[in-house]
Amino acid sequence: MIRDTSSQDAVISALPAHRHKRRILAAGAVLALLAASALLVASWRGSEHAVSASRLRIAEVARGTLVRDAAVNGRVVAAVSPTLYSTAPSTVTLKVAAGDTVKRGQVLAVLASPDLSDALKREQSSYQQLEAEVARQQILARKQKLLAQRDADTAEIERLSAQRTLERYQAVANDGVIAKIDFQKAKDALKSAEIRASHAAKAAALEGDDVALALKTKVNELDRQRLSMANAQRRVDELSVKAPVDGFIGTLSVQDRSVVAANVALMTLVDLSRLEVELEVPESYVADMGLGMTAEIELGGAKATGKLSALSPEVVKNLVLARVRFDGAQPKGLRQSQRVSARLLIEEKPNVVLLPRGPFVESEGGRFAYVMRDGMAVRTPITLGATSITAVEILSGLAPGDKVVIAGTDNFDNAARVAINK
Repeated sequence: MIRDTSSQDAVISALPAHRHKRRILAAGAVLALLAASALLVASWRGSEHAVSASRLRIAEVARGTLVRDAAVNGRVVAAVSPTLYSTAPSTVTLKVAAGDTVKRGQVLAVLASPDLSDALKREQSSYQQLEAEVARQQILARKQKLLAQRDADTAEIERLSAQRTLERYQAVANDGVIAKIDFQKAKDALKSAEIRASHAAKAAALEGDDVALALKTKVNELDRQRLSMANAQRRVDELSVKAPVDGFIGTLSVQDRSVVAANVALMTLVDLSRLEVELEVPESYVADMGLGMTAEIELGGAKATGKLSALSPEVVKNLVLARVRFDGAQPKGLRQSQRVSARLLIEEKPNVVLLPRGPFVESEGGRFAYVMRDGMAVRTPITLGATSITAVEILSGLAPGDKVVIAGTDNFDNAARVAINK
């Protein structure tokens, strides 16, 4: 006979009500934990990478005024930095050394040129000779005018004598004292004397004009020779090379007592009283630049402002040189060729959507940005507008309040979604 299992059964009493509720709550908590874990696993499965938030820089999109600017480097240069040249083949005797401070008009070098000295002496001799010829011509002119005037006066005296003779003949002609033929001869003699007197007067006037013209020609030759002599004197004076401005000697291009040809650079003079900043601007900014643009210049911890005064028309190694003139008084303590950094203020655009600038602009080419959504960085297409050193303009793809990863996206590998660990 097979026995039943009644001997193995045991009576179990019912659990208290509070212990039953505790078990229900524990079961619910386990279920919630399982659901959160499932959601987390689902999100992790939807992302391609996971990156720690500590390795990222996140910024918020906002609306404000964008100041378009460009960060450039440059150096301090002299606004006036003349280079002095030799004016003729000569031997150079230097009177200064590199770095010496000089005053305007100070002799910096002396050029010895025998050819110019001899040319000046020849011009001076020619001038003195012409000066004597002009004086001789003046005497000759007076002499010729005097002779012409004498002939005119003699002819006038003969005319008056003939006129008086005719008057005497007229007085006695009615009385029959003289023959009629003598009376006619007296009339002819008067007529002839009048003609000679008229011609002599005209000849004297023409002689005066002739000698005046000859004298004027000699005077013009003398003036021409004076100019030639002055030019020779100027070239000799230029053999003494003088400082055109106050400053100091920047560089010496020749050695003392060396022989140089004409138009050879001797030295460079730097005027420290007028300094400017020469900036190296990338050619991509040149289209937006114009004279009068404001520039902020960093000078060893200090700041100064200036205006763009010149822009080179030539592009060298993708750079364009621009000159900036300081506003107001020149900052103190500047040195020639001192390196500086500057910020060119190109344009102000108010009330635009802005995002702080970061490496994402270059790494994504300005076409994509990673937007934070529920702990995920989502790759989102965007369109950028104007850019500055610190911010970029957002034309589309983002709205004010969006949080964007602006640095650290180089680890995302262009993934569509990236999980961000806190």
